[in-house]
Amino acid sequence: MRAAPGRSALRRRLSRPSPPHPGPRRAPAPRCVPRRPSDVALVDAHCHLGDGAFDADREAVLARARAAGVSHVVVIGTTLEDSERAAALAQGRPGLSATAGVHPHEARTWSEDSAARLRALLARPEVVAVGETGLDYHYDHSPRAAQRRAFESQLALAAELGKPVVVHARDADDDLAALLGGVRATVVLHSFSAGPKVFAAGMAIGAYFSFSGMITFRNWTSSVRLSDCPADRLLVETDAPYLAPAPHRGRRNEPAFVREVALALARARGEPFAAVAQQTTANARRAFGAEIAAIEGTL
Repeated sequence: MRAAPGRSALRRRLSRPSPPHPGPRRAPAPRCVPRRPSDVALVDAHCHLGDGAFDADREAVLARARAAGVSHVVVIGTTLEDSERAAALAQGRPGLSATAGVHPHEARTWSEDSAARLRALLARPEVVAVGETGLDYHYDHSPRAAQRRAFESQLALAAELGKPVVVHARDADDDLAALLGGVRATVVLHSFSAGPKVFAAGMAIGAYFSFSGMITFRNWTSSVRLSDCPADRLLVETDAPYLAPAPHRGRRNEPAFVREVALALARARGEPFAAVAQQTTANARRAFGAEIAAIEGTL
């Protein structure tokens, strides 16, 4: 979600206050929760595996993900340099794919050279999507006009290259909904928590709604119910190392914890865990293309 933050930024993110309003009562536990991680395969649709928080134990993190039933991780790029790291991590690793993009926090750096470098990264076979891009009017680390310019440029590039685009949005519902109406690429709305206007715009273009560990928080609330999202448009993610789900909240997040997100999604929808796991994995294959389908299961 953030542009290649260091450990101090990670600590700030982990200590970020929770939403102020109490959330809905928890639904009953899902039926048919598998006893063994090997019973299902999960895809973590959004993970900052190149973040410095993983430098000391990245291979151990991937081993734990494999043991938890995670078959594939999409490694997110947030700057050109971070995108190069993501691509390098995914190169030759069948269970990893990468994205390449410029986060709205870094939109002030966008230029014609940025577009050219991004185009070169997107030509690499392990880079399956544009992003993380979008609009963040909560922090406004880049001027809003610069955010819109960089976002629109990356949307156009995704459409030109036939790549999906991973979208970050915070407190920008009006502008995001308006821009989504003209998108000609597959859209993944990452860590979705926007309101009904963005939900309706996403539905109109067949976007995917990716949910993170936020849905496990006791006081998480949203004007869009998890049960409102069509099953064939759901994804699960960690946004690791951020947003660790309960019962791991406050710790560094990691891909293995995507299982907790899928469990929470199953509870909220009143569906079997195995069904949600299978559906979200199938959705990830469609959203990110044949690359996921070909290499899924070999993390």
